[in-house]
Amino acid sequence: MKISPFKIVALIGRNNSLSVGKLLIALAGRLTHCGFQIVFESKTACENGLHSYPALSLAEIGTHADVAIVLGGDGTMLGIGRQLAPYRTPLIGVNHGRLGFITDIAIDDINQLPQMLLGSYEREERSLVEARIMRNGAPIYHAQAFNDVVVNRSGFSGMTELRVSVDDHFMSDQRSDGLIVATPTGSTAYALSSNGPLLHPQLQGIVLVPIAPHALSNRPIVLPDTCRITIQIIGGRDVNVNFDMQSFTALKLKDTIEVRRSRYTVPFLHPLGYSYYRTLRKKLHWNEHSSLGEGKSG
Repeated sequence: MKISPFKIVALIGRNNSLSVGKLLIALAGRLTHCGFQIVFESKTACENGLHSYPALSLAEIGTHADVAIVLGGDGTMLGIGRQLAPYRTPLIGVNHGRLGFITDIAIDDINQLPQMLLGSYEREERSLVEARIMRNGAPIYHAQAFNDVVVNRSGFSGMTELRVSVDDHFMSDQRSDGLIVATPTGSTAYALSSNGPLLHPQLQGIVLVPIAPHALSNRPIVLPDTCRITIQIIGGRDVNVNFDMQSFTALKLKDTIEVRRSRYTVPFLHPLGYSYYRTLRKKLHWNEHSSLGEGKSG
């Protein structure tokens, strides 16, 4: 019998529907039967009325759990990933949302989880970025982002005017609806809908994608993730910055956002045979077969 590299398994779900509660209880029972010690994230337990197992905060999960299974959509995974990143807790994503780029295990395939927890998995590290907002030379806000840092205007204001520098080298001034600074993971999110390139998750890069730029020659650019990107607000009204679309801060003229690679990475665990390209084909509806590639897989 295999000896699992994991002993304490945390279960996290962010949808308080009856179906999620039932799935979590069934999964907890099965994993307990397999010899794993189960804990629930406290908000998950409260929302779903799950009181048969210990309930821990995310900080306690980071300290005590060996692995966390996240049941929800990509938004749930983003939030949990940011909060558990300092603890290096491996994450397994079960998709109960719509797209599922990073919650890659379908509900119908949930039976794979015991084998994964016994060691049948593939591991990868996903990078984050961190940003701080500077006002009058002093930091006023700091946050991590799994997908992206987005500077944009409110719905009723005009274009923003942004000055972009990289490692203190001036790059450009741009007039646009905003600018996306995305990780490789975030390249399939807002950056993709703004005509940005896809970056493989293991690529050491950060992509800058302008949002509806005034000059059509203002194109996306991929930078090394060792650089420091600064974005200064030089014009426009009602400009905001958000982090993974989950936290927002209002900006003032001459505020500067500094973005760089985070010192944290997030370990993701996938089933054996996982393919990033298969995920792209499925989620982006790419044609899997052609006259030149008939029968090939990966």
